[in-house]
Amino acid sequence: MMRACLSVLFCCLGAFIFAQQKVSGFILDEQNIPLSKVLVINISSNGNVFTDISGRFTIEANLGDEIRFVREGFYRSQIHVSEENFKTSINILLKRSEILIPEVKIEYQPTGDIKKDSKHLDDSRKVASLKSSMESYMKSPMTEVIPKNTIPKSFGGHDFNAGQVNVLGVIAGAIGLAKKATKPKITKPNFYETQNFLQRIKNEVDLSFLEKYGMDEEQVDKFLVYAEKIKMLSKRYRKDFKQGAIYYELRAAFAEYQKINKLSD
Repeated sequence: MMRACLSVLFCCLGAFIFAQQKVSGFILDEQNIPLSKVLVINISSNGNVFTDISGRFTIEANLGDEIRFVREGFYRSQIHVSEENFKTSINILLKRSEILIPEVKIEYQPTGDIKKDSKHLDDSRKVASLKSSMESYMKSPMTEVIPKNTIPKSFGGHDFNAGQVNVLGVIAGAIGLAKKATKPKITKPNFYETQNFLQRIKNEVDLSFLEKYGMDEEQVDKFLVYAEKIKMLSKRYRKDFKQGAIYYELRAAFAEYQKINKLSD
């Protein structure tokens, strides 16, 4: 009976130790310079961390887990965790990717001459269809019945609005269709779009409210990953970057993050 209890105890202890294993190492570039802000992802468990200023990382992993190393401007790398990785530090080398220079497109600048500008500017199909319909209507014969005036002819003038097209209404409709046609669609971002969006938040959105909680750059990155996960910020705002709306969403997400992590100022 005692042997059976000890066997069960050792098995539980072994499973606990195995679950708590961590993989550590450094990430360098081709000149052996440490790389900070490299995203280290455990694909098997969805856990992730960023390397510090010395290029060091530590992440929880199990035997056989797939771990990827990603940073903008570099080719990504990956490993499958082995027994040796738990015993010794890992050195990961990331190679820089080629920089592609985007094609420069010279756009036509409108002159204000509608006849001239219309030859150079493309309209959306909806707006073009609306203009075509409006042009046909404008050229069609006047078939509307002019209503009889109740005011005697000797006192009333001619109603110049009868049978005429509401040009302002048609133009307003065309503008509405144009805005709807050009409004960016909300789509699910890929990994690189999400990382670029989070970096843009750090560059353009005021995150000073996090400073009074003593959060360093790594902690700020973890919070942004949390906010992205619960608010789907990149899906909603990466194509229409609204700083005010994003700031409000971050404050709302931080209220929950503060409770979960028991942060105090």
